[in-house]
Amino acid sequence: MDEIAQLRFSDGTLLLDHVSAGVIESMQGRVPWVWDPRIASWRSDAIHYATAARLLRVAGVSFEDHVGNWTGIEWPAVSLPELRPEQQRAVDAWMAVRRGQIIMPTGTGKTEVALAIMERTQVGALVVAPVRDLMYQWQRRIHERLGFDAGIIGDSCHDVRPVSVTTYDSACIHMERLGDKFGLLVFDESHHLPGPMRRDAALMSAAPFRLGLTATPERSDRRHLDLDWLVGPIVFRVEIPDARGKTLADYEIVRIPVKLSVEEDARYKRYSTIVRDYVARRREHEPDFSWQDLCADTARDKDARRAMRAFHAKKSIENRAEEKLRVLEDLFRLHSDGPCIVFAGSNAMARDISQRFLIPCLLSHCGKQERLEVLRGLENGTYPALVANQVLDEGVDLPTVKVAMVVGGTSSARQAKQRLGRILRRSGEARATLYEIVCEDTKEVDRSRTRRRSDAYKVRRQAGRLSPARFRKPPDPPKQF
Repeated sequence: MDEIAQLRFSDGTLLLDHVSAGVIESMQGRVPWVWDPRIASWRSDAIHYATAARLLRVAGVSFEDHVGNWTGIEWPAVSLPELRPEQQRAVDAWMAVRRGQIIMPTGTGKTEVALAIMERTQVGALVVAPVRDLMYQWQRRIHERLGFDAGIIGDSCHDVRPVSVTTYDSACIHMERLGDKFGLLVFDESHHLPGPMRRDAALMSAAPFRLGLTATPERSDRRHLDLDWLVGPIVFRVEIPDARGKTLADYEIVRIPVKLSVEEDARYKRYSTIVRDYVARRREHEPDFSWQDLCADTARDKDARRAMRAFHAKKSIENRAEEKLRVLEDLFRLHSDGPCIVFAGSNAMARDISQRFLIPCLLSHCGKQERLEVLRGLENGTYPALVANQVLDEGVDLPTVKVAMVVGGTSSARQAKQRLGRILRRSGEARATLYEIVCEDTKEVDRSRTRRRSDAYKVRRQAGRLSPARFRKPPDPPKQF
């Protein structure tokens, strides 16, 4: 009597036993099985579970499925808000295939869409977030909207429940043991997933249902193309210009050019010369010498280390230009009637701004309770403004803020759209304003131009350059700063 085929989960992979070579051959185009002689079994990544089970059924193979250990969920207390039309379309599009990405700008309610999908699928779910703050935020939202006290996997806690939340780092570490426990994976800010390590969170899970949420899926390394098979294709997409003035607040972007002081400019040119001369010398003998080569050489070449120090000193001058602080002072006066957020380009500049204007500073090492208290203070008016480097760029729920000042950052269009999205949550007919303060005659201009290639910066752009002379020393002292 022939033995019945067995499909099992093992340490983030699938094991298939007691099938003929012909069956394996028929599946190879869809499921990459590899023979493991150590245990005399066929092995593949757990991500292929749904496809493997379907192909076995199509081939008429009788098999025992020991993979899906997830349970059905009856939500204790559902209190979801009524979805807006575009949110409902997103839910319906995903439910039609039960795998895929939903692309919606910050402030359009991606979390509510995900919670509605979780409520409708009624299966054990794991939500994966990029940072601990978002992990705890998801736990709170699941409890508020679905009445379920989700488990926490990460931040020195390993409480696995039928519905749990975790971070990308914890997920890729523990998924070899968790991969058969959840039928639905929700990847928040899913553009983080395709990295060389974090993708293991998708590869080692057998979950047949997968949802990716992000406002900015594209990556400079083009690994976002891998999301089509790690999570599923894009099933619904809305961009900032499409939602502008509708779901999102209308807005304007104001670019304010500033100059380095004479002393700053002299130091900037000196450091630029050091970097330029070093690269020129290297390229005399190595025409393809690149930034990556410079980084690699710093471990063994003192001249490379000197050039690298000069490069970082240049960026520090751009990030911490004194004129930016003077413009910020005038912007605080101009918008003293409402809360503001300042996005810095470095921790050092964030601390400079915090100390000069006596406003809270949120950095990546700030504790969870401190962040919550600062955000509550911004919401209730205790703090008129706050400054952050990258910790508020994405995901974290913020109070309604309609003014942001960008005084530094990368050239990433994603970061630009994420920061803009922080102030676009609609509140009546209030209009949002993003100020971008840029040092002229520096590399910061190139980074600003690259950021402004984003469609959010181009479409219906309502403001251009403003002269810094407009922002100089009002007669009255600033209130609360």
